[in-house]
Amino acid sequence: MAMNFEQARTNMVENQVRPWEVLDGRVLDVISRVRREDFVAAEHRKLAFADLCLPLGHGEVMMKPVVEGRLLQALDVQPTDRVLEIGTGSGYLSACLATLSAQLVSVDIHADFTAAAGERLRQAGIGNASLVTGEAVRSWQPDGVFDVLVVTGAVAEIPSRWHAWLKPGGRAFVVSGLSPVQRASLLIHEADGGLREQSLFETDLPYLVHAEPAPRFVF
Repeated sequence: MAMNFEQARTNMVENQVRPWEVLDGRVLDVISRVRREDFVAAEHRKLAFADLCLPLGHGEVMMKPVVEGRLLQALDVQPTDRVLEIGTGSGYLSACLATLSAQLVSVDIHADFTAAAGERLRQAGIGNASLVTGEAVRSWQPDGVFDVLVVTGAVAEIPSRWHAWLKPGGRAFVVSGLSPVQRASLLIHEADGGLREQSLFETDLPYLVHAEPAPRFVF
């Protein structure tokens, strides 16, 4: 029996995302409209709406739908916003961010992720997303500053170089700390250059390349 993807998407929104206190109408609408099943590997299409992190390759995962919903709600992405995403992954969250914003720039260290996500975004009719292959923790530098920064992998510590990529008043979503209990936070770039942190929830994600914790030596 063929799977009813439209019904599965509706069930995901109503039974997973909304009960996790995601009540923003624009966020629920974009999650309802972007075809999540088109952004996963063929063998995972029937799991696209499950409350699971799905493997993408290179040790990376696609975040759970509830986490994606909470981060989109916390960031309050506006139609005039310029958004930077670190970690393109499957391109699903990229599609949601691009739909909500004026422009999305997304960078990923894995060229195959960039290529596959670009094709998925093209097929979804999304034309305001620019995808780049680069290493964003140590070397890649964006052109300009952004209203919103989204980091889709964990970092042991937030790189200080990212601070300058946010406009005053800009918002960032970052997962930081030590696995398996990491902290998802909303960071607000204050006018004085500082960052105000609001803790959102606990989660556990693979670390970005070069953002892993330093090795711990036990004697």
